[in-house]
Amino acid sequence: MREHRLADATEIGRMITRIATQIIEHNKGVEDLALVGIVRRGDVLARRLAAELKRLEGHEVPVGVIDITLYRDDLQLAAEMPMVQTSSIPFDISDKIIVLADDVLFTGRTVRAALTEILDFGRPRMIQLAVLVDRIHRELPIGADFIGRKIPAARDEIIDVYFQETDGKEGVFIKKRANEETEK
Repeated sequence: MREHRLADATEIGRMITRIATQIIEHNKGVEDLALVGIVRRGDVLARRLAAELKRLEGHEVPVGVIDITLYRDDLQLAAEMPMVQTSSIPFDISDKIIVLADDVLFTGRTVRAALTEILDFGRPRMIQLAVLVDRIHRELPIGADFIGRKIPAARDEIIDVYFQETDGKEGVFIKKRANEETEK
């Protein structure tokens, strides 16, 4: 299956700067702001956004991470036992503006699960959503507040985001979903 690169490391850097700028403008700064990334690449995005916000505003923004595995509505459909990682929000989220970060927004189901888990940690003043890539297609009425890039991919296409920290390479790629008949 051949991948086509849509963005390289430089373009991802620009997307992160764009999102950070949108966050600052929308919230009139970064006071009372905290970032929470969804494991596995949303947490990388959250850390990178925190670094960019510090560079732009000179203020440290706390970062937490959540693993939504046990909150997914499709957990019973998984063939294998899921790998559950630790969620860690080492700050009080009460009355904070939480920016939830994820790499790709597609159906909205991951975000729905993340919202449920965040609320288990407390009651923030507001939750906003930042995504590197918005695929447009939704199964749930969820939209991103801050978007690096919109990519209206077809339903039979897969958008993959790779970060150096998790994947050893950097980029946004698109490929056709494997057809089971051609795989056999």
